[in-house]
Amino acid sequence: MNIIHVIILAIIEGITEFLPVSSTGHMIIASSIMGIASDDFVKLFTIAIQLGAILSVVVLYFKRFFQTLDFYFKLVVAFIPAAIFGLLFSKKIDALLESALTVGITLFVGGIILLFVDKWFNQPEVKEEKEITYLTALKIGFFQCLAMIPGTSRSAATIVGGMSQKLSRKAAAEFSFFLAVPTMFAATAKKLYDFYKEGHVFTGEEIKLLAIGNVIAFVVALLAIKTFITFLEKRGFQLFGWYRILVGGVIIILILSGHNLQVI
Repeated sequence: MNIIHVIILAIIEGITEFLPVSSTGHMIIASSIMGIASDDFVKLFTIAIQLGAILSVVVLYFKRFFQTLDFYFKLVVAFIPAAIFGLLFSKKIDALLESALTVGITLFVGGIILLFVDKWFNQPEVKEEKEITYLTALKIGFFQCLAMIPGTSRSAATIVGGMSQKLSRKAAAEFSFFLAVPTMFAATAKKLYDFYKEGHVFTGEEIKLLAIGNVIAFVVALLAIKTFITFLEKRGFQLFGWYRILVGGVIIILILSGHNLQVI
């Protein structure tokens, strides 16, 4: 992995982390196209730079993160399912991260679902985070577990989960952003722990690459969040659905036609 790879992956992460198109799936495919070697640092990098993107949420919604304790309790409740499933199935999740076909299929299927989401959930009753109940937060947390399958998209799973509980598109998207903070922080911390547990030590070059990746992902995500919220309120999910179907379909066709898509 060199600096060009880092810049490209960080830009992809910043743009796609909050869009319902799967940031992990896009980084897996981008890594495959660039021919980046499959090693522990590359796998760590694709998780760790998500923290940079997530920190943009804290900056943009700074005041919202210093509200009542009720706000934090809801995030904890929503985070619990992913924490449990992540610990129980971490090895299987890592195995799925190496499957480009899995990414293609989940992108395609998820795209079909997004084509109909706006029609299925078009009568929202909850328009602000403070109206979300603990039970609703827990249900959204279970939807988030679907994102452990590469290509699903954590953002798509939690936003659709929120809308299924009668949240407006904006309320569902914002709660998804908030929930990303503890989720991705925990995922990064676990990945770092596993990295050290296996006897790895960061080199100076690796630290530099991680720092650059996080900064770029942070800046790009700042721009992406505001654009996404505005677009989502006006246009809904159909464009993202067609995009996922196109990308997923191309990946599936390439693999089935004998092209070897190496993965990270």
